[in-house]
Amino acid sequence: MLYCAENETEASPIRKAILALADGSVYEGVGFGASAKIGGEVVFNTGIVGYPESITDPSYHGQILCQTYPLIGNYGVNPASFESDRPRIAGYIVSELCEKPSHATSTKTLNDWLRESGVPGIAGLDTRALTKKLRVHGVMPGLLAVADVPLSARSLRAEARNLPDPNARDLVAEVTTPEIRIYNLRARKSVVLIDCGAKQGIIRSLSRRGVSVVRVPADTDVARILSFSPRGVVVSNGPGDPKRAPATIATVRKLMREGLPVFGICLGNQILALAAGADTYKLKFGHRSQNQPCLEEGTKRCYITSQNHGFAVDRKTLPRDWAPWFTNANDGSNEGVRHRRRPFWSVQFHPEACPGPTDTEFLFDEFLEAAG
Repeated sequence: MLYCAENETEASPIRKAILALADGSVYEGVGFGASAKIGGEVVFNTGIVGYPESITDPSYHGQILCQTYPLIGNYGVNPASFESDRPRIAGYIVSELCEKPSHATSTKTLNDWLRESGVPGIAGLDTRALTKKLRVHGVMPGLLAVADVPLSARSLRAEARNLPDPNARDLVAEVTTPEIRIYNLRARKSVVLIDCGAKQGIIRSLSRRGVSVVRVPADTDVARILSFSPRGVVVSNGPGDPKRAPATIATVRKLMREGLPVFGICLGNQILALAAGADTYKLKFGHRSQNQPCLEEGTKRCYITSQNHGFAVDRKTLPRDWAPWFTNANDGSNEGVRHRRRPFWSVQFHPEACPGPTDTEFLFDEFLEAAG
């Protein structure tokens, strides 16, 4: 079913849509958003709320996002909740799309927004069955096509089998800021944010703690970063394989030699670990939800966290002077690392949690306290 109210089927023309996976699977549904054909890595998110935040999260760049929650679009679209200036997903998969949202802050429907942004969507799929497939076989490339004319499932299936893996690209270079931007300019203290695909929530979390945030491109060199006399450096979240960002890894390694406090978030966790000499690997289906339980090493404390990543740090490869900080209670994967003596830390989850629980926002306070 496409619409959340029967009397709305006349409001939008019915379009054909097909999702073809690299393993030969084909799913037919109803199209919404833009009429287009795109390829991407098909992933899933189990969150109940926060679809505008997820759609605009640069960490989803190059991916076709499947939403497991059955009804999407019911509170419309409000730019105040965006994590970047536009949708970052390649395509969208939902079970049921609401064409008549009900919320005081909504400015348009999800359908209209994605159509204006050039992002195709498919509705009417059993998204939980698709999610089960991805959990068993792993995330994989897929092809999503939406059109006003009949589509050939056979040709789309053949094309999907030869799709390249978007993680082979330097996705960070495709989403990082093209120029240096400064937020909360009048603050007395500043931190540099290395933008690997940073969410706005990170900038808001730092700014409201009274510091100026200097947002720099991911390939900015150490000399330029130090020219801002920052008290510390944050390495942001972002899409894809961290090993595809060697310039950022080299910069973080040099920053640690300078002794500046460094705090990594999500992809930043992986980049910091690689800069320290550890290794990373691709998870079978990643963590994309608002309820990932993370155990703090050496304590009995478990935090519920918001996450969006497909790669992880191999804790067994951490150098001797580094230690795991958090561990995922579901699968035992690494959720954070820290240096045993120096002010270098990172977490795999999102302490700014947009959307999600705010249990771990204190990590920004700890970082800024160390930054002085």
